[in-house]
Order: sequence, then C-alpha cells, then structure tokens
Amino acid sequence: MAAKAPHAAVKEKFGDKAKLVAALEKLTGDDLWVSRTNKDKGLAHVSNAKLLRLHATFTLVKEKFGTRDKLVEAILEIDNRVKDTGLREKLSAWPVPRLFDAYKSASKRKAAAAPAAKAPAKVAPKAASPKAAKKVAKKESR
Repeated sequence: MAAKAPHAAVKEKFGDKAKLVAALEKLTGDDLWVSRTNKDKGLAHVSNAKLLRLHATFTLVKEKFGTRDKLVEAILEIDNRVKDTGLREKLSAWPVPRLFDAYKSASKRKAAAAPAAKAPAKVAPKAASPKAAKKVAKKESR
C-alpha cells in the first residue's frame, strides 16, 4: 500500500491546511517552541509534509515530556551528563524535533549497551587454518 500524499493526509486528519496550522500553533507555546519561522510568512507557508511531521513530533513530546526543559533533562539523564551545564545550554538552543531525535538516538544507544554489558561474551579460540584445527582436534582426542 502506498503512503498517502501530504495534501491527502492533511485533508483526512484536519480538513484543510489552516486547521493544521491552528492545531500546530496551539502546541507551539513558549514551553515547546523555538521560533525560527519567518515573521512575515509564518507557518502557513510551510509545506504540508513538514507541518504533519511537526505536529506528530510536538504531540509526542507534549504527551511524554510536557516541556522542552524536561526533554533536555531526559537526554542528559540517559547520557549520564546531568551536571554538564555546557551541554545543557547547547541542547536548550536546539529545536524540539532535533531534541526528540537526540533523545531517541540516546535511548537506542543505552538499550543496545545494556544487554552487551549484562552478558559477557564467550569467545571460543579460533584456529588459524583448517590444518591447525585438525591438529588441535587430534591433540584433544589423545
């Protein structure tokens, strides 16, 4: 099944672009939004695909964290760098979509590192060549 075109997705979920922009503007308060839009044009001149991605990201972040500051805290906690004020300042300048991507990446790194740390790797000695393997097997059978 092919993915829907952004215009069709906007019509299905919101009715028209103006309603999507209005829904997105409700989420773009001071607690989540870092304004990087052109003041003259606003969000109405942004593409439908980008608006849909922004709406999805902002709703997830709003549900899971509530504010940008809590999202920054979560990233710092995952990386075990809660006391790093320089990194905190750097992250607080990032927009929410970039922060959310950083959070997802950090949580994947931590999840991948956890099973590797729990189970020590058992490495069997390798023979250098098939002849050497036969010699080792012969010695073990004696």
